[in-house]
Amino acid sequence: MAQKKLDMKAVFATLDEILEAELAGVVRYTQYGFMVFGYSRIPIIHWLESQATESLQHARQAGEMITHLGGRPSLGIGKTVKKPLRNIGDIMRDALEHERAAMALYRKLLGQVEGRSIVVEEYARGQIATEELHAGEIEKMLRHPDGG
Repeated sequence: MAQKKLDMKAVFATLDEILEAELAGVVRYTQYGFMVFGYSRIPIIHWLESQATESLQHARQAGEMITHLGGRPSLGIGKTVKKPLRNIGDIMRDALEHERAAMALYRKLLGQVEGRSIVVEEYARGQIATEELHAGEIEKMLRHPDGG
């Protein structure tokens, strides 16, 4: 049975979307940190900074995957924070939306490469797992401590 060929144009387009979204995540999480006030400011800012650092790592991985496949990475950046965020809850809900959007991009990539490239398939699967964990952590942060 012949293995299907990769649609490189589609794969590069999705990887560029991922790269741009992850770079936007660096800016987004950094911007969030500027908007945090109150007693929990320091631990929340540390968490946001770690998310910004991880987004940069993910952007680097996407860029490396593009060049590994023979492409040229986008020089663009995805959507950053444009709406007013009034409190930590707003910031976390916006972060959750960002994580879910990233997860959707990695799932799109997986669909494009599944059964066609083990390297890219494993990359996509690993990133989906990471984004699912991030989304789960944010969902836990959004839960009320008394379970309500």
